[in-house]
Amino acid sequence: MSARGSSAALKAAPVFAALGDTTRLGLVRRLSTEGPLSITRLSEGSGMTRQAITRHLDALGNVGLVRDARKGRERVFSLDLKRLEAARQYLDQVSAQWDAAGARLKAFVEREEPQATAIND
Repeated sequence: MSARGSSAALKAAPVFAALGDTTRLGLVRRLSTEGPLSITRLSEGSGMTRQAITRHLDALGNVGLVRDARKGRERVFSLDLKRLEAARQYLDQVSAQWDAAGARLKAFVEREEPQATAIND
Protein backbone atom coordinates (compact mmCIF):
# COMPACT_ATOMS: atom_id res chain seq x y z
CA MET A 1 0.00 0.00 0.00
CA SER A 2 1.30 3.43 -0.90
CA ALA A 3 1.99 6.15 1.69
CA ARG A 4 -1.07 7.98 0.38
CA GLY A 5 -3.17 4.82 0.74
CA SER A 6 -2.03 4.16 4.28
CA SER A 7 -2.73 7.78 5.20
CA ALA A 8 -6.23 7.48 3.79
CA ALA A 9 -6.71 4.23 5.71
CA LEU A 10 -5.61 5.87 8.96
CA LYS A 11 -8.07 8.70 8.41
CA ALA A 12 -10.94 6.37 7.47
CA ALA A 13 -10.42 3.77 10.22
CA PRO A 14 -12.00 5.78 13.08
CA VAL A 15 -15.04 6.48 10.89
CA PHE A 16 -15.49 2.78 10.14
CA ALA A 17 -14.97 1.91 13.81
CA ALA A 18 -17.67 4.38 14.83
CA LEU A 19 -20.03 3.04 12.18
CA GLY A 20 -19.34 -0.53 13.31
CA ASP A 21 -21.83 -0.03 16.14
CA THR A 22 -25.39 -0.71 14.99
CA THR A 23 -26.85 2.05 17.18
CA ARG A 24 -24.48 4.65 15.76
CA LEU A 25 -25.08 3.40 12.24
CA GLY A 26 -28.81 3.79 12.85
CA LEU A 27 -28.31 7.33 14.12
CA VAL A 28 -26.34 8.22 10.99
CA ARG A 29 -29.08 6.68 8.84
CA ARG A 30 -31.76 8.73 10.60
CA LEU A 31 -29.77 11.94 10.34
CA SER A 32 -29.17 11.31 6.65
CA THR A 33 -32.83 10.68 5.89
CA GLU A 34 -34.58 12.96 8.37
CA GLY A 35 -32.08 15.81 8.58
CA PRO A 36 -30.95 17.56 11.77
CA LEU A 37 -32.61 16.13 14.89
CA SER A 38 -32.56 16.78 18.61
CA ILE A 39 -31.55 14.14 21.13
CA THR A 40 -35.20 13.91 22.17
CA ARG A 41 -36.25 13.06 18.61
CA LEU A 42 -33.35 10.66 18.12
CA SER A 43 -34.17 8.78 21.31
CA GLU A 44 -37.90 8.43 20.54
CA GLY A 45 -38.74 4.81 19.83
CA SER A 46 -35.17 3.65 20.31
CA GLY A 47 -35.66 2.09 23.72
CA MET A 48 -32.55 3.93 24.87
CA THR A 49 -32.13 6.79 27.29
CA ARG A 50 -31.21 10.24 26.10
CA GLN A 51 -27.91 9.82 27.94
CA ALA A 52 -27.11 6.66 25.97
CA ILE A 53 -27.99 8.39 22.69
CA THR A 54 -25.80 11.33 23.75
CA ARG A 55 -22.83 8.99 24.30
CA HIS A 56 -23.28 7.53 20.82
CA LEU A 57 -23.59 10.99 19.29
CA ASP A 58 -20.44 12.06 21.13
CA ALA A 59 -18.60 9.07 19.64
CA LEU A 60 -19.80 10.07 16.18
CA GLY A 61 -18.82 13.67 16.87
CA ASN A 62 -15.33 12.64 18.03
CA VAL A 63 -14.60 11.21 14.57
CA GLY A 64 -16.20 14.16 12.79
CA LEU A 65 -19.35 12.48 11.51
CA VAL A 66 -21.85 14.67 13.35
CA ARG A 67 -21.90 18.18 14.68
CA ASP A 68 -24.32 19.86 17.02
CA ALA A 69 -25.78 23.30 17.41
CA ARG A 70 -27.84 24.83 20.18
CA LYS A 71 -31.44 25.68 19.34
CA GLY A 72 -33.00 27.08 22.45
CA ARG A 73 -32.56 24.54 25.20
CA GLU A 74 -31.88 21.64 22.85
CA ARG A 75 -28.85 20.41 20.98
CA VAL A 76 -29.63 19.57 17.38
CA PHE A 77 -27.37 17.11 15.60
CA SER A 78 -26.62 16.93 11.90
CA LEU A 79 -24.28 14.93 9.70
CA ASP A 80 -20.95 16.34 8.64
CA LEU A 81 -20.64 14.79 5.21
CA LYS A 82 -16.94 15.64 4.73
CA ARG A 83 -15.71 12.75 6.88
CA LEU A 84 -18.27 10.37 5.40
CA GLU A 85 -17.17 11.38 1.90
CA ALA A 86 -13.51 10.80 2.77
CA ALA A 87 -14.36 7.30 4.04
CA ARG A 88 -16.36 6.62 0.88
CA GLN A 89 -13.42 7.72 -1.27
CA TYR A 90 -11.19 5.30 0.63
CA LEU A 91 -13.68 2.48 -0.04
CA ASP A 92 -13.72 3.44 -3.72
CA GLN A 93 -9.91 3.24 -3.77
CA VAL A 94 -9.92 -0.20 -2.12
CA SER A 95 -12.67 -1.36 -4.48
CA ALA A 96 -10.62 -0.25 -7.51
CA GLN A 97 -7.59 -2.15 -6.15
CA TRP A 98 -9.69 -5.32 -5.70
CA ASP A 99 -11.16 -4.94 -9.19
CA ALA A 100 -7.66 -4.60 -10.66
CA ALA A 101 -6.42 -7.62 -8.70
CA GLY A 102 -9.44 -9.64 -9.86
CA ALA A 103 -8.80 -8.64 -13.47
CA ARG A 104 -5.13 -9.67 -13.17
CA LEU A 105 -6.14 -13.02 -11.68
CA LYS A 106 -8.70 -13.60 -14.43
CA ALA A 107 -6.14 -12.77 -17.11
CA PHE A 108 -3.61 -15.10 -15.49
CA VAL A 109 -6.07 -17.99 -15.21
CA GLU A 110 -7.30 -17.55 -18.77
CA ARG A 111 -3.73 -17.36 -20.04
CA GLU A 112 -2.66 -20.48 -18.08
CA GLU A 113 -5.79 -22.58 -18.60
CA PRO A 114 -4.90 -24.15 -22.01
CA GLN A 115 -1.52 -25.32 -20.70
CA ALA A 116 -3.14 -26.87 -17.63
CA THR A 117 -5.59 -28.92 -19.75
CA ALA A 118 -2.79 -30.04 -22.10
CA ILE A 119 -0.86 -31.43 -19.13
CA ASN A 120 -3.88 -33.36 -17.87
CA ASP A 121 -4.55 -34.98 -21.29
